[in-house]
Amino acid sequence: MAKHSYSFYPGCSSQKAASSSNYQVSVDTMCKELDIELNEIPDWNCCSASIGYAGGGELPRLALSARNMALSEEAHPDQDIVATCAACWLATRETQERLNDDDELMAETNTALAEAGLKLKNDKKVRHMVEVLIEDIGYEELGKHVKKPLEGIKIAGYVGCQTNRPFGIAGESFENPKYLDKLIETVGAEACDNYEKKVSCCGGALAFSEPEKSQALIKDIIESAYDNGADMIVTPCPVCQMNTEVYQDQINATYGTKFKMPVVYYSTLMSVAYGKSAKEAALNGQIIKAKQLEEIAGK
Repeated sequence: MAKHSYSFYPGCSSQKAASSSNYQVSVDTMCKELDIELNEIPDWNCCSASIGYAGGGELPRLALSARNMALSEEAHPDQDIVATCAACWLATRETQERLNDDDELMAETNTALAEAGLKLKNDKKVRHMVEVLIEDIGYEELGKHVKKPLEGIKIAGYVGCQTNRPFGIAGESFENPKYLDKLIETVGAEACDNYEKKVSCCGGALAFSEPEKSQALIKDIIESAYDNGADMIVTPCPVCQMNTEVYQDQINATYGTKFKMPVVYYSTLMSVAYGKSAKEAALNGQIIKAKQLEEIAGK
């Protein structure tokens, strides 16, 4: 039996061939090393993170996340819900808090869920994977599993806005959260101490609707990493990872920059430091290759 078991909400972007399927691979590798069991919520659905705000209304948007929560209670009644995607975590956590604070909205949501034979109690925590790592495992234990320290690599910890506002990680500053910096140091790398863009927004879905605005934001995020001497960026958010990695060529063409900054997940860093192969760490999913990590994984 695993030391730590959770009801797992994977989210759409983690699925095979989706934009963050490599994230899921590295999370699975990391969790196996740490004896964490993720029990997938059966028949889960999209959290409506983006399109839910486009005109469907509040109740349908909240009901989508509430359905996942009710299914979790039914399948894994004693387990907290854990999400790896920042948007999924935010949408589900918002639903939990909104329904806890509004009895009428809770009743309306359960009326909607009753059509599918479900009822939500709303009595389990909704947590991001980094919360589990920090609160249930702890930095000291995470460090004990390091077999290949990531020495000689300087990394900018890009938290982004979704895992930082409005809820954030317990005990962390909204303006200058330190948990990514601590994780970077735990695996033997050097964190950028003064990375001033660590909680800046990457533009999210504006990358599609208003790309010039999003790319201006992304440019500042990457430029700040370079200014701080970073070799790469690490993030806990699939949208942040995608936006800051895949648009660098377009930004270079627009602004005359020469960006080629690898952007990886914390779980990728941890998997490499834990002695896993490049494939197990999902380094093959990088568009901009993290060559320093590949070298360490290949040793």
